[in-house]
Amino acid sequence: MENPLGQRVTYTDIYQPDLLCSLPRAAMRQALGIGSEADVPFQGVDIWTCYEVSWLNAKGKPDTAVVEIQIPCASEYMVESKSVKLYLNSLNGTRFDSCAEVIQTIASDVRVATRSAVVVKVVDVSSAPGSNCCGTSLDDLDLDITEYTPNPELLRYDPSRQGEDVVVTESVYSHLFKTNCPVTGQPDWATIYITYQGAPIDKAALLRYLISYRRHQGYHEQSVEQIYMDVTQRLQPACLTVFARYTRRGGIDINPFRSNFESAPTPGRTFRQ
Repeated sequence: MENPLGQRVTYTDIYQPDLLCSLPRAAMRQALGIGSEADVPFQGVDIWTCYEVSWLNAKGKPDTAVVEIQIPCASEYMVESKSVKLYLNSLNGTRFDSCAEVIQTIASDVRVATRSAVVVKVVDVSSAPGSNCCGTSLDDLDLDITEYTPNPELLRYDPSRQGEDVVVTESVYSHLFKTNCPVTGQPDWATIYITYQGAPIDKAALLRYLISYRRHQGYHEQSVEQIYMDVTQRLQPACLTVFARYTRRGGIDINPFRSNFESAPTPGRTFRQ
């Protein structure tokens, strides 16, 4: 691929390995007085920690992970960072049978781009240390997913408890939330927390609803307020908090918090932040 740095690009969520842009190390090292590979006076590795890797499983449900890519400094080529972002984004709407297949694919593609053996490791976001998550995770629910634009009609009460005169207080969260910048189309990733008091909410339906934002174009703040209003109007909880901790862009993480009974969020960051 031609170097995308400084160019206006279109983000695709369909697997496209040729988005990776290879840059020869030799030309840059000659400027440092390193004339050939034999003259290189050091050894080492380039360690890329990718906090926003996501794909769809065979049922269309998103998975997410933190991926570490290690490229030896002796490789003939390095890869341009914007092209890596575009490449990883192309996995977002692509189905893979397993996380292992995703890792093998990334390793193979980076190996081709760098003309070198590489090491790729994965960290499961749900079990990562320091995740600072409270409540019940929705992410282990085994679901078929077909909708990737916001659909509040997916929200419903827990059908197993219909007719019961019961009120619960519950906190749930998901690492699978994704929206897109309405200006640039760049993906925005978040862990989203919902706390409510009211009739029991169907957790599978709630996760389907949250995943339906995957192709939504909206600002962080607007997206959280839309979720708050949809849950309020469809399920009418007496108390509701919606809180999203987005990953950083340009060194800034934005964390919209909306509640009708809490005044401030619990301090701390998630693993990806």
